Parts: sequence; structure tokens; C-alpha cells
Amino acid sequence: MSGWPSADTVNMITRCLDLAGVFACGLLGGVVARAERFDLFGYLVIGTISGLGGGIIRDTLLQHGTPVALTDPAYLPTAFAGAFVAFLVNLREDQWNRLFTPLDAAVISFWAVAGAQKTLAAGLGWLPAVLLGTITAVGGSAVRDLLRGRVPAVFGGNALYASVAVAVAGVFVLFSYLDSPTLGMIAGIVLGLAFRMVAHRRGWRLPGGLPLEPGTALRTVRVRPRRGRGRREGKDP
Repeated sequence: MSGWPSADTVNMITRCLDLAGVFACGLLGGVVARAERFDLFGYLVIGTISGLGGGIIRDTLLQHGTPVALTDPAYLPTAFAGAFVAFLVNLREDQWNRLFTPLDAAVISFWAVAGAQKTLAAGLGWLPAVLLGTITAVGGSAVRDLLRGRVPAVFGGNALYASVAVAVAGVFVLFSYLDSPTLGMIAGIVLGLAFRMVAHRRGWRLPGGLPLEPGTALRTVRVRPRRGRGRREGKDP
């Protein structure tokens, strides 16, 4: 028995999750703009990129028409609203910091589920669904960081981020293949919220690579003289 009564219901729930992520990430973008001391235009730009960037990348890769952020009239105003709330609400830095992580966890969870569902609905397999679910969740923040001249936080140096999106998308895809997308959405979102919050509090990080020390490697290389050449030359008259 299918977890959803109809495809229209699936699309409606996915759209709600997508818009919830747009608003939350627009708000997070506004928080970043506040930290950078941007003006109102900067708030709107950073909030819009944060809120819509991942979905636009996803829809462009799916190649199923114009990205929904440009065709659905609710998306741009929702991103603007998130950024504008951050512009208007005067909270202390510690209050914003307490709000940031739960919102971030919610965004990752909502978008990983929405991205994976849209990929499966487009007829692609489980691996593209996990990939695009992850890109939907982290793409906007990566573009935002690039605009600020910083290495995207998703590449490391912070608590688990993209790993949470991979786990959420994977759980949803698994339940979808078991014909229980309802449970997949619920389980994925709960997992994402709990996983991200615990990772942040305990400072969990993926291991980094081995340090690159070219000097050490070069010191092991010795220029060896070609044996026999001098002796042969010495024997020549």
C-alpha cells in the first residue's frame, strides 16, 4: 500500500517543505548579512541566494523546465520575507547563535527530503536522488559563502553538515523504495534535526586528509650519480 494517496499530495507536501526551507534559509542568510553589516539590499541578495540557490541548481540539473523558484510566485517573496525578518528583528548575537543551529538543521532536513523526492519523481534512481537531495540542502549556503569570498563551510571545518543531508536523503529514498514515503519524510526530518543538533553540540567532524608536506617528500629524493660513467671516462686514453 502506497504511503501517499496521490501524486498531487506528494507534490503539495514537497512544495510546503521546499518553501519552509526557503524561508528559513532566507532568514539565515539575513543573519549572515547582519554579521557582515550589509544594508537592506545586501540582506535581500544574500537571503535570496541562500534560500533559492540549492533548489535552482537542483532544477537546472534535472532539466525539467524552468526552475520552480522562477515559475512559482511564492518562492521569491518567501526568500525576501526571511531576509526581511532578519533585517527587522533586533536580537543579540547570542540569541541569533542559539536560533541559527536549529534553523540550519530544519533547512537541511526539509530540503534533503524535497530534493530527493523531486529527483525520484523525475524518474531518476536512488543515487541521483541522494546527490540532488544533498545539493538542494547545501547548494545555497555554498554559493552564499563564495559571494562573501570564503571557502564554503560545507567543505569542512564545522560540525557535520552535508553528511546530515546525505543521511536524510538516503533515509527518504530507502523508505520510498519500500513504498512508504510518508514514513520516509517523517523519519528523514527527525533524523536530520537530531543528527545536526547532536553533531553541533558535540563538535563531530569528518576526518581530514593527511597533511601534505612536499618538503619531506623532496628530502627523500637524492640525486644519484650515474655509476660507471667516470670510470669509463677515466679508462679512455
